[in-house]
Amino acid sequence: MIKLRHYIGGELADGRGARIGEVFNPATGAVTATVPFASREEVDQAVVAARAAFEQWRQQPAVRRARVMFKFLRLLERDMRKIAAVITSEHGKTLADAEGEVQRGLEVVEFACGIPALLKGEYSGNVAAGVDTYSIRQPLGVVAGITPFNFPAMVPMWMFPIAITCGN
Repeated sequence: MIKLRHYIGGELADGRGARIGEVFNPATGAVTATVPFASREEVDQAVVAARAAFEQWRQQPAVRRARVMFKFLRLLERDMRKIAAVITSEHGKTLADAEGEVQRGLEVVEFACGIPALLKGEYSGNVAAGVDTYSIRQPLGVVAGITPFNFPAMVPMWMFPIAITCGN
């Protein structure tokens, strides 16, 4: 039986919480894996690790952050069928539907690769008598997402590539 793990601070970690969930193959009803539900302490540990990473990540030029997203894009393209197969085995979607889901998420990753051009600030001189305006786009910090179970790849890829490439 596969025992899934948490990924905190760049490391795989066994869950220490008391609660464990079962992952079912919807086609057969068989339990294919177990997943530990994170304890409050494990969630706090993940947030602390994300805050520490943020301090360095936000300082990276937007172009460098976009290059990381380009690498992610290449991995998604390379492993799209494998990712779709996992979605099918754990969710019950047809393989074609799962591949479409990954493709729709991948399109947002492509958009995120072009973020450096959109992160430029704006300046408007003399918008009123003696008043100039400007905007500066800066990373905000640690982000989290609560995503629906029925789109396990697409919805997270609608959020996180943008946030990460923007320096969060």
